This record gives sequence, C-alpha cells and structure tokens, in this order.
Amino acid sequence: MRIFVEKDYDAMSRRMAQVIAAEIVHNPACVLGLATGSTPEGAYKYLVDWYKQGCLSFKDVLSVNLDEYVGLAPTHDQSYRYFMQSNLFNHVDIIPENTRVPDGLTKDPKTFCAEYDAYIHSLGYVDLQLLGIGRNGHIGFNEPGDSFVKETHVVDLAESTIDANARFFATRDDVPKQAISMGIGAIMGAKKVLLAASGEEKAGAILNSICGTITPHCPGSILQLHPNVVVVVDEAAGSRLKSAGVSICG
Repeated sequence: MRIFVEKDYDAMSRRMAQVIAAEIVHNPACVLGLATGSTPEGAYKYLVDWYKQGCLSFKDVLSVNLDEYVGLAPTHDQSYRYFMQSNLFNHVDIIPENTRVPDGLTKDPKTFCAEYDAYIHSLGYVDLQLLGIGRNGHIGFNEPGDSFVKETHVVDLAESTIDANARFFATRDDVPKQAISMGIGAIMGAKKVLLAASGEEKAGAILNSICGTITPHCPGSILQLHPNVVVVVDEAAGSRLKSAGVSICG
C-alpha cells in the first residue's frame, strides 16, 4: 500500500488526478472504475482541464461506476449518472456507450445486478478502481455488516450514510434509503485501487482501513488484502496515521 498525505483538498485532488491520468496514458483503452461524491469532484476538474489542454484523451476508455441510488432517474440532479455527466462525461471525449452506471430504476434488481457483475467480469475487471470512503468505513455502498458481500447488490443504507448525504437533498426524508452497489468481489478484482478521503471526519475510517483489523464491520479494511492500493488523503483525513506508525510516501 502506497500512502500519500497531501496538504489540502486541492493537492489531494491533483494527486488523485495524476494517478488516474497516468493509467490512461499508460493504457488508453483502460477500464476505469469510477466513484461519485465530493471526494473525487476536484480530481475530475483536473482531468477535464488536462483534456481541454490536449494532454489527455478518454476516447478509448471504458468506465464502470460503483453505485447508484434506487429510485432516482438518470436525469435527477442527485443521481450518480447525473453527477458523472455533469462533472466528467459531458466535458471530455469519452464515448457515451462506453460508460456504465447502475440503473436505479431497474424493475428487476436481482437480474440487473447479476448482469452488471457479468459485464465487469467480461472486461477482465477494471484496471483502476477509484474509491471514496464513508465515516463508517463503507466503500461503494458496501455498509458495515456481518460479512463481506461479493456480488453487486441492493443495499439498505445505514442511518449514518443517510445523515451524511442529507446535505445534498432538500430534506433528510428525500434521501433514498437504498442503493445498488458494486460488491467487494468486483472491487477486489481491480488491478489497482485508488482510495481517497478528505476531512477530519474520515480520519478514523482511514486509520481502521489501513491498519485496523480486517473486518466487514469496516468494509474498507478488506483493501489490506489487495496487492496494489494507492491511498491519497489530505492532512485532516490522514491526521491519525503518523502516530500509528504508518509509512507515508514522500
């Protein structure tokens, strides 16, 4: 595991974008596993800027997103499809048919989830999987529980996750209570994982994920078993690492 602690959110975002851009330059037809939310938003801005400067092209890239809220249409301004279009896809040369985001309106979630896993498997899994992390250690929407769920599945969101996401909705009651999430199997099947976090409220989850007990009660801890993980955090999210004796990249 390579761990980078950057000064602030902007420096963290730039480092994240550099890791993603390096993957694209190395393999222009790479498969990117993408995430949403405030954590990757800054990185996407850097990628868009570099594309506009002619430094980067997404024309051969395939993308597969981690998750989507159940019940939200792709045009809903809080859906993750809308987020991806607004923050990345609409501003680069990625081919629309090469982007996949779970269907929050599917009438047959079980079949959809199985087909999503089959698609990821048909690609040989993703080359680089981008992950944020919740305060409770969730990755994707894989919430803490008694076991790691391997397959893409419908998740009942934890109250803490609903609380954390309420700021994006008019009221807490408007936050969807379920989501479709890529499972731990697909995440761990990625050739490389990029885990990012910002803010002091994520410091505990980062510490537990990097050097705590490997347990489904902190889903991020499973990444300790992955052979190729890059962790990028700002100083606030990484504030508990040094005292724990964690080795930080220069």
